[in-house]
Order: sequence, then C-alpha cells, then structure tokens
Amino acid sequence: MTPRQDAPANPRRRPAREALLAAAARRFYADGLAGTGIDSITAEAGVAKKSLYNNFSSKADLVTAYLHARHEEWLELYRAREEGASAPADRVLAVFDAYADHAGFAYERGFRGCGLLNAAAELPAGDPGREAVRRHKEEVEALLAGHVTGLLPQSPERAASLARHLAFLLEGSMARAGLEGDDACLREARRIAAGLIGDL
Repeated sequence: MTPRQDAPANPRRRPAREALLAAAARRFYADGLAGTGIDSITAEAGVAKKSLYNNFSSKADLVTAYLHARHEEWLELYRAREEGASAPADRVLAVFDAYADHAGFAYERGFRGCGLLNAAAELPAGDPGREAVRRHKEEVEALLAGHVTGLLPQSPERAASLARHLAFLLEGSMARAGLEGDDACLREARRIAAGLIGDL
C-alpha cells in the first residue's frame, strides 16, 4: 500500500493486488467500509472485478488486508522516527511523532482520524477485523511499554502503568484529532507525554 492517499498515475502498471489494496485504502478511509463498494475499488484500481476475487476471497478479506497494510504503513513511519531516537524518552516520543506523521498524509477528503478505529467502529463485535485492530493497538502499547521500561528499569509496575496512561493519551488525542481534522491534538498530546516522562 502506498503511504500517500493520492491516486497513482497509472494503476494498470502495478500488480493487481497492490493496486487493489491502494485503491481500497483510499476509498475505505475517505468513504468508510459500508460506503465503499467493490465496483468503486476495482474501477479506481483499474482492474477487472475478477482480479479482486483472484486476490481476495471477499470484501471482508480485503478489509482485513487493508487493516494490516495500514498498520504496517504506520510501523514504517515509526521505525523511521525510532532510527533518530537515541534515548528511551526519545523513543517514547517517536511513537507520538509517527501518529502525527500519519495524520499529515495527503488524504483525499482530509484527515478523519485513525483509519483502524474508524473501520472497527463499522464492524460488529467479534468480527476478525475488530480483532486485528485490537492486536495492532496492543502492539503500539507494547512499544510504549518497552521504551518506558527503559526509563524505569527498577519499577516494572510503575512502567506498565505509565505506558498504559501514555497509550490512552495517544489514542484519545487521535480520536479528538479526527474530529478536529488536523494534528493539533496529537502535537499537544506529545507535549503532555514529554512532560510526564521528563519528570522521571
């Protein structure tokens, strides 16, 4: 999946699966899961409907692939930020920075918040897609926990509690940022996080 949301110049030159995922990413984020039909995805990808079912067993399968691809997209942003982080505190803030980086993409209809949580809100309880989102969010919290443990190596319980606070701060700011349509809340959350870990 391409990191930017703008349409490729010539989608027919791309492998069908890649083109379908990129088109689905744009449509699902802009229009929602329910508001996006298979025909609109295949038309934007420039492939026949048969190609979609040759690569994905169903729309639900495509949704799951989209969720995984979007999380991998964020992980790439995080790894790039982490490379420049030399201390545990900097690595904590790298998680917040990567969320802000994702918010700054050139989305077709503007920033609408976390694509994973937006999708999960449309899926019924117990849906595999919701479970995928939960696992992705747990992975983000685990990253924070690992970095906070580096700040508090002698206090694992305190580190776990602070990591959870930071995870809730991060996700809450992302939800609010989606309503505001920009990354201001994420940047404020980063400042709050910096203050919390700066006092350790």
